Amino acid sequence: MPVRRRHGEPRRLVPAAAAIAVAAVAVVNIASALTPNASWRGRLLLQVEPIGAMKVFHALALPAGTLLLVAAFYLARRRRFAWAAALAALLALGVIDLVKGLDVEEAALSFAGAALLWWGRDSFHVRHDPVRLRSAAWRVPLVLAGTFAVAAVFVAAAAEGGGGVVRETISLLLWQPGRLSYTDELGYVPLAVHLLGVASIVVCIWLVLRPLAAPRSLPDPSLRRAAAELVRSHGGDTLAFFKLRQDIHYLFDAGRDAFVAYRVEGGVLLCSGDPVGAPASIPALVREAVAFAKERGLRLGAVGVSEEVAALFEQQGLRRFYLGDEAVVDTRAFSLEGRAIRKVRQSVTRLEKAGFTFALSELGALSEDELCQLESVTDAWLQGAHERGFTMAMDGLRGAHQSETLVAVARDAEQRVCGFLHFVPSYGRAAVSLSFMRRRPATPNGLTEFLVARSLEALRDRGVEHVSLNFAAFARFIHDPRSRVERLLGRIVSLGNPFFQIESLYRFNAKFSPAWVPRYLVYSGLLGLPRAGLAAAWAEGQLPKPFSRGRETAGSRHGR
Repeated sequence: MPVRRRHGEPRRLVPAAAAIAVAAVAVVNIASALTPNASWRGRLLLQVEPIGAMKVFHALALPAGTLLLVAAFYLARRRRFAWAAALAALLALGVIDLVKGLDVEEAALSFAGAALLWWGRDSFHVRHDPVRLRSAAWRVPLVLAGTFAVAAVFVAAAAEGGGGVVRETISLLLWQPGRLSYTDELGYVPLAVHLLGVASIVVCIWLVLRPLAAPRSLPDPSLRRAAAELVRSHGGDTLAFFKLRQDIHYLFDAGRDAFVAYRVEGGVLLCSGDPVGAPASIPALVREAVAFAKERGLRLGAVGVSEEVAALFEQQGLRRFYLGDEAVVDTRAFSLEGRAIRKVRQSVTRLEKAGFTFALSELGALSEDELCQLESVTDAWLQGAHERGFTMAMDGLRGAHQSETLVAVARDAEQRVCGFLHFVPSYGRAAVSLSFMRRRPATPNGLTEFLVARSLEALRDRGVEHVSLNFAAFARFIHDPRSRVERLLGRIVSLGNPFFQIESLYRFNAKFSPAWVPRYLVYSGLLGLPRAGLAAAWAEGQLPKPFSRGRETAGSRHGR
């Protein structure tokens, strides 16, 4: 959990420092363009250039300064094209400052800003989409032409006399005083044209400086098959199977020997758990994922990462934050005997006396009617809300890739399905992972404990040695704090229990005496933790995403 200073970290501050410096230079130049030149400097310049040239360069200073001010925003986002545009604008402004009014101070600031950008050029690595740049080649002239046409209509309608509309429009768009006069009711037109010109510059810069985007379309069937094959070959991690969700993207290495599952949430490329694939390919894939995010101007985050993979991300300059523990039960040691588990034993006994039965089967062996009964239980539990999850749950029960998953079903005395658990396999090891815990709201208390206990026994009979149950967020802070800070965090976490079931979920898991396997949230940058945490909360459905109508507005549910 501690935040450590890493090698090369000062370089990460270059974009922010450059953005602030460039914005300051832009403000100085805009102020200079809007104020008259010093008369003695003007007289000196008249000896080497005509007054008409001075006016032209004075007029160019304002749009150039405006462009620089907008580009500063994108410099903070490490845009490579913004760096090139800002560098060119600073060099041009340095020359303009000298020839428009012999403004040596402003010129010195402009050239100093250009030197700073050149020194930190390696920090601006966000690429731009060539397709978008080509589209900007016709959209920018269209925006400029439209701006000029609208401004000219305003001037022609409002100016007295009606002559020289083109010259008047150009002057106003360049924030220069016009020659025409306007009636009192339409005296706002010059200011409106000024602002319209600035707005057009902002729109044009946005069109040009948009970054290379992450793919929006979900993987095609061939990529899904490739991911499924890698999960079958190398999916020993208990979270590997969850990467076969239908709402997730994949980043493969060049040889398709490994992949990362991810989604983009709030400007964060959020990876789901560990990469899956040949162990020798994982370190290079982690480096590629970091580069993939950087080129697109995205922060990188990874949720549910293991200790080993967190170390690989740390080698790339990222940080880790303890997120919680995965509860893994050893079925060989599990027993309903003993005082520690008496409450679970009582629940099992009570429900069996009430006529409840248990059955474990492969999902692919169920009939359509049986599958519909399970889905009706899910509908009753969610009460109209969407499924949620990202790292540690599937997004439904449908799909050929789920035929080998397991469902543990509880039926009442009338053989009506009252609840079920859904387990997904971990390949290469005798383990499964819990995906869903579902029950009808009116079922007796203890039904979930009944399902888990009988499932552990039935899975043991099938040769399954380890069962990954629910993920307990911040479990160590609650049951085994290692410092005063962690004890304080444990108390804070407990306050969120009514909303996120943090402590109650930990206590539920603890009933089955699991081993606690830590999982981490990996994030980038000094301030990347809250941003990655918010992205993870949106992806998992723990918090509603603003302005979203889709899956992110998920309802609450017990378990993963």
